[in-house]
Amino acid sequence: MQAAAGRESWADATDQEEAASRSQGLPDDDAPPGYEHVLPGTHKVNTAELEAGLDQVEGDGQGGTDEPDLPLKSGGLQDVSAEEVIETVSAADTPYTSAKSFDELPLSPKLLQGLYTEMKFERPSRIQATTLPMILSPPFRSLVAQAHNGSGKTTCFVLAMLSRVNPAVQQPQALCVCPTRELVVQNMSVLERMGKFSAISATSTAAADHEFSRSTRINQQVVVGTHGKLKNWMSKRIMPTEHIQILVFDEADEMLKRDGFASDSLRMIQTLRRTNRQLQILLFSATFNERIRNFAVKVVGPEANQVFVPKEDLSLDVIKQYRVVCPKSADKMRVLKDMVFPQSDQLGQTIIFVRTRETARSLHAAMEADGHKCTSIQGDMDKEARDRVVREFRTGATKILISTDVLARGFDVTQVTLVINYDVPVERDGRTPAFETYLHRIGRSGRFGRKGAAFNLVSGPQEIGVLDAIQDYFKHDIPAVPHDDEDVFLEVLRAAGLTS
Repeated sequence: MQAAAGRESWADATDQEEAASRSQGLPDDDAPPGYEHVLPGTHKVNTAELEAGLDQVEGDGQGGTDEPDLPLKSGGLQDVSAEEVIETVSAADTPYTSAKSFDELPLSPKLLQGLYTEMKFERPSRIQATTLPMILSPPFRSLVAQAHNGSGKTTCFVLAMLSRVNPAVQQPQALCVCPTRELVVQNMSVLERMGKFSAISATSTAAADHEFSRSTRINQQVVVGTHGKLKNWMSKRIMPTEHIQILVFDEADEMLKRDGFASDSLRMIQTLRRTNRQLQILLFSATFNERIRNFAVKVVGPEANQVFVPKEDLSLDVIKQYRVVCPKSADKMRVLKDMVFPQSDQLGQTIIFVRTRETARSLHAAMEADGHKCTSIQGDMDKEARDRVVREFRTGATKILISTDVLARGFDVTQVTLVINYDVPVERDGRTPAFETYLHRIGRSGRFGRKGAAFNLVSGPQEIGVLDAIQDYFKHDIPAVPHDDEDVFLEVLRAAGLTS
C-alpha cells in the first residue's frame, strides 16, 4: 500500500479558505462542465453567576451550535444482532447470497491477507455479509446502505474501492468523500491497513505534500477527501476523473442535507457520470430519515440496491435510556453535581452533550469552580486544543467530557458508559427534535456490546415534548427518574450495570 504522508491541519485550513471564498461570491476560473460556480479555495468564577448565565443561554438558544465532527473511530464492531431485520431491496430482483466468509467474495489474495493478518477479521459482520456481495459482484450496482455505528460499514466501502482498482492504471479510480478532515484521516488509516499488502496507491486531502500547481496531477489510485478540497482539485483539474469507477459518500445523510452539501454532491455525481455512465455510487450512513432516504435513492437511481435497518431497531436497546425532569434549568446542574460527578470513579467515563458552545464553556467553568474535574470541547477551539482534549479523554486522564455535537458522530472510546443529554438534541430551529443526532449521541456509550446508559435532562414543556417525540419516533420507552432522589438514581445506575 502506497500512501501520501498526512498532516491533519492542512485540509482544515484549505476548507476554511474555500468557505470564505464562497461567502464572498468569488468566481472560479477554468472550471469543467457542471462546476462553473465551484470556488477554490480557566479562571476563578462565581458559581451562582455561571448558573444564571447558563439559564440565559438555554433560554435564548444563542451561544453557537456545532455540527457533528467525525474523529478517529476504533476498529471494533457493534454487529447487528441476529434478531434485527435487515431490509434489502435488490435492483431488478437480482439474487445475492449472503457471504459466510470473506473467502467467498471476489477479493484478491492480497486484500484477503490484509483482512486476516492486518485487520484481524475472522468473518464478515451481518451488514458486511449482506452488502459486500451486492457491492463486489458485477455489474457493480450502486448502493444506499444504513446500519448501526460500528457495524462494519467502513470495511464495506474500503474493500469496494480497493477491489475496483486496476493496478496497471496509475490514475485516480476510487473516490471517497467525507464531511470532515477527521473522518478522512480515519478512513485513510483503515484503507492503508486493509490494502497493506497490495500495490495500490492512495492519498487524501489531509496529505502534506499536495500544495499543487495547475501543472501538477494526482496519480494515486484511491483518493479520500473532504468535499471542499476535492471540488477544488476537480475544478482546477489537479485530480483527473476520467478513470474513476466508484464514488463513496461516507456519512451520506450529512452530505445530502439541503442546508449542507446536497447541491455540491449532486454536481460531483453529474460530472463523474459524464465520463463514466456506469459509475458505482455507494451512500453509507448510520442514519437516514425518510426524506433523505428517498432523496438518496433518487440520486443513485432506480437500479441501485438498498440495505436498511428499521429505525425502531436503531434505538440501541443495549443502552438504558432515562429522562430526568428538572423543575428549573438550574436543577440540571445540581443533578450533575449531586448524582453524577460523585459517582465518576465507578462510572467509567461520561460524555455530557450540550447544545451551544457557550453552554459548554460555562458548564465546564461552573463544574471546575465547584471542585469537579472535567474537560470540554467545542467547534471553535483550535485543532491543537481539540486534539489535546480528545487525547486526554481517550487515555483516561479525564473521566468527564462536556461536548457540543462536534463529537456526536463517530467518536469511539470504549470506556464510555454514560451519556448525559444536558440539552436534548434539536435541529437548527431550536424546536424540531433531532432524531438522528439523538441516536448518534447515545451511541457514544455501550460501544461494542458493553453496558451503557443515557440520561436526558429536560426542563419545561418544550424540552419534554422534544423527548416525547424522540421516544415515539424510535418506539422505545424512556422512563422517568426523580431529579432529587439520590437513592433512586443510584439504584438505576446499578440496574443498568454501571455501578456495583
